[in-house]
Amino acid sequence: MRYTLAFLLAIPAICADWNPRAAADYMDARQKAWFAWPQATRSGAACISCHTGMTYLLARPELRHVLGEKSATEYERGYSQTLRARADKQPPSNPASLDGFGTDSVLAAMLLTAEDRGSLSPETLKALDRMWAAQKPDGGWPWYSLNDDPWEMPESRFFGASLAAVALGNTPADYRARPEVAGHVSKLAQFLSRDQGQPLQNRLMLLWASAKVPDILPAARRKAILDQARQTQQPDGGWTIASLGPWSAHPEAAVTNGTNAYATAIAAFALEQAGLTTSDPMLARALDWLRAHQSRDGYWDAASMNHKYEAGSMMELFMRDAATGFAAMALLHGHESSVHSSARP
Repeated sequence: MRYTLAFLLAIPAICADWNPRAAADYMDARQKAWFAWPQATRSGAACISCHTGMTYLLARPELRHVLGEKSATEYERGYSQTLRARADKQPPSNPASLDGFGTDSVLAAMLLTAEDRGSLSPETLKALDRMWAAQKPDGGWPWYSLNDDPWEMPESRFFGASLAAVALGNTPADYRARPEVAGHVSKLAQFLSRDQGQPLQNRLMLLWASAKVPDILPAARRKAILDQARQTQQPDGGWTIASLGPWSAHPEAAVTNGTNAYATAIAAFALEQAGLTTSDPMLARALDWLRAHQSRDGYWDAASMNHKYEAGSMMELFMRDAATGFAAMALLHGHESSVHSSARP
């Protein structure tokens, strides 16, 4: 109760540091555009992307809480209806479509378990069953590999498996203890033990997953990831996009130098999930950088790693969408951790 009261009293301070209302308005406007974009609604409902949909569904409920909003947005409700309607969707007969099915099954399970907040609705149980059914013998999942960093590369199967572990960690303990689940969990842990050569971004996602399922990341490997994050942090408190690699070469992309909002936001978010608080200078400096780099229109800017898109196009803003979602979550969690620390006797 003491922590809750302290956090509520601290809401004006959050708004003084950065603008949650502007971040929420930017994200809502992007969803309005996404739901109207024919390419996103070819299946009859808005598809859920890593950049624009996943980050929205993770960040927007937390913004709603801080802003005192009483109900979910129409876009949250639309996504939820789509996820629940497709919870028991069967694998495609065309093997070429399995990558999309695997990606969709992991995202659906992760997002529905997050929405259920510890309880499992019938649709969420179906989504979890579908996710486990799509798991490959090596413990990972089929995943989009479209030569698009940072989420759709051959290495991105590791990113996807980390999200599957997050989905697992969102479930109640009695679900995780089920015998029919244990075999899948063992294979997943084995897959995630092979993180050598993975981009730092994907290993940071493993940190997030390990906060939910600690057994998947031994202490020595956890320390190695934290050490790499510490070593690659820039003097200004952020991270460059290159430091979250290694990435493939993308000659058609704009040259990006210096500290990057997406890299800094996802790093700060993952570090918080791993248990770091603002008493750690690495996290404190990262959050300071994020507070200083929100635009007046609410977003944190970042450019595509793959292409130069036409100004004003939907695709031009995908990385901006992801940066904004992760930045908002990092700042909300960071402020809460500092309030909790100051409230300790």
